[in-house]
Amino acid sequence: MPLWQQIIVVGTWIGAILLIALIANRYTNASSEITRKIVHIGTGNIILFAWWLDIPASVGIGASIVASIVTLLSYRFPLLPGINSVGRQSLGTFFYAVSIGVLVAWFWSVEQPQYAALGILVMTWGDGLAALIGQRFGKHRYKIWGIQKSWEGSLTMAVVSYIVSSLILLSVQGNIWQTWLISLVIALVATSLEAFSKFGIDNLTVPLGSAAVGFALSQLL
Repeated sequence: MPLWQQIIVVGTWIGAILLIALIANRYTNASSEITRKIVHIGTGNIILFAWWLDIPASVGIGASIVASIVTLLSYRFPLLPGINSVGRQSLGTFFYAVSIGVLVAWFWSVEQPQYAALGILVMTWGDGLAALIGQRFGKHRYKIWGIQKSWEGSLTMAVVSYIVSSLILLSVQGNIWQTWLISLVIALVATSLEAFSKFGIDNLTVPLGSAAVGFALSQLL
């Protein structure tokens, strides 16, 4: 597929996600956290397009830089109303954009894009669903460094991270025992990083940590 068609596919997907988020923010009773998670989960999946369509690293890195600038500006100006309004001090959206650029630069250079996808999707689906489940069903609370979490949310993070990691590793290395062991370690690492992170830094530590662990263990085992 020519590059211009790849850009159209990705741009259309991102535009659709942002439109859904803006409609939810303006015309429904959805909370700002729901709006953020629509963007969080929806845009994270562009890493699959980048991987499957073999989009050049320069495009992914460039998009990450633009998104990082826009998200930083949006904390000062209402460029993305509702997306950053979460009622707490957080640079999560910015870190999220940065993590995509870092992972694309790293794993495209070594021709292992599946680990970039793994890191981003663990964050996209694991953290996204953990936050929603934790807020809706979190009855058993705990605190780490003054950060309140729920066991229900953390369990969701672990289970979803395991499923995501397993699916990606199954697709590239098959049904071998290493796939299941590596996925388990990734899930535990991702859940721990999410629990201990403050100010939205988990949007950087979780994808980078998950991808690094997956890549390192796959080389060793």
